[in-house]
Amino acid sequence: MNEINFEHDIINSLEQLKKGGIILYPTDTIWGIGCDATNNEAVNKIIQLKQRPQLKSFVVLVASEKDVLQYTASPDLAVFDYLQTVQKPTTVIYEHALSLAENVCNADGSVAIRICSDEFCRHLIRRFRKPIVSTSANVSGEPSPSNFAQVSPVIRKGVDYIVQYRQNDNTEHAASSLIRWKNNKAEIIRP
Repeated sequence: MNEINFEHDIINSLEQLKKGGIILYPTDTIWGIGCDATNNEAVNKIIQLKQRPQLKSFVVLVASEKDVLQYTASPDLAVFDYLQTVQKPTTVIYEHALSLAENVCNADGSVAIRICSDEFCRHLIRRFRKPIVSTSANVSGEPSPSNFAQVSPVIRKGVDYIVQYRQNDNTEHAASSLIRWKNNKAEIIRP
């Protein structure tokens, strides 16, 4: 689909994100709950909706390598070469997060970031001009929905906006791979 087919969703999502709201949206992996990754209060809304432990960190979506450089201190640039070789969407844990909401990051100051390849997400992030939280669209402890049809009514009712784009896509999607980049190589945390 092209930009015109989801422009209405982009406009409505941006409206909610700018005022600290939370959205239910498709990503390059599974459906996610998202908000402004720089807004502590918005992140708290997601924590409450998911009934999630306060200390658990989140994945943040960005649109480009440049965004990673803006929100982390001194990442090893070799990680970008590695990401060019992987087939599956891959989230990287970077040390030393910068300018993100405190409740997005891990207690050690690290943050999990994925450069999103999904067309809708990339448009949304670029137009929002900030990173967006992406956490599975489920109550903590329940299975992650692999498509929109599996998102529970509790989550649907708890968000401020539900993206229409890709709701009828019944393809089974999976979570991203998760790595930590150390000593010039990938330490696989979730394949």
